[in-house]
Amino acid sequence: MLRRITLTRTGRTLLLAAALVVSLAPLYAQDSSAKVTYQVGQVSLQNGALLQTLSVGDTVRTQQMIVTGPDGYARLQVSDGSTFEVFSNAKVIFRETPGSWEHLLNVWLGRVKVFIQHAPGVPNPNNVTSPTAVISVRGTVFDVFVQDADGTTFVSVDEGLVDVRNWTAPGKAVALHPGESITVFRGQSLIASKDSHAGDLIREAMRRVRDVYIPRPSGGGGPVGGVGGSGGGAQGDKGGKGGSNAPGAPPTPGGPPAPGGGG
Repeated sequence: MLRRITLTRTGRTLLLAAALVVSLAPLYAQDSSAKVTYQVGQVSLQNGALLQTLSVGDTVRTQQMIVTGPDGYARLQVSDGSTFEVFSNAKVIFRETPGSWEHLLNVWLGRVKVFIQHAPGVPNPNNVTSPTAVISVRGTVFDVFVQDADGTTFVSVDEGLVDVRNWTAPGKAVALHPGESITVFRGQSLIASKDSHAGDLIREAMRRVRDVYIPRPSGGGGPVGGVGGSGGGAQGDKGGKGGSNAPGAPPTPGGPPAPGGGG
């Protein structure tokens, strides 16, 4: 009798586990892709030496690299409602590690802006990596700008909280709050990186570049698709307000590119 009860409980446990796997499978399948919701200029998927044009409505799947040209910009959305924007002259891999659903992007070069959605009081863990940095978030708005082939990475936070760690040097992670930023250099601790004074200048330059690409609603108002700029002071990089001549800042295009299909 005891053996029969034990077997019955074991069977129920297995059935519950199987049901959980089946119910989560569609979520994982859906979360393994990102959909292009807005696109301007040259935006492509790199497949070996070939570039495949991306347009609105197209899908990017795990381990695929998004490449933008000098006039390229795209906004993509994943299943939980989170979005990310890829700016000009960028190379970004979407969910590079299959099965690790927290690893959203690996930014090789260029700039991305990330908007993580989450229910009130419920964290939505994600991380973005670069050649030098690991940026861990729980639901926030932030920028990541990989400035050069050495992987120098500028991180700026608009909303929420992110932890930044330099995985090419020893040391603890640094927490960034709204309006704060930091530059991560290869082989240098984050404490040393906080001596730079270009943070506000770079942040302002990135805001101006984004204003070029994001369409404004009729009758004026702010850019569509999220926060247009960052807040005030900086824990990491500090400095006065300035224009697009900031050291390491992305150049501000002369005018908005004409909307159209792929590159």
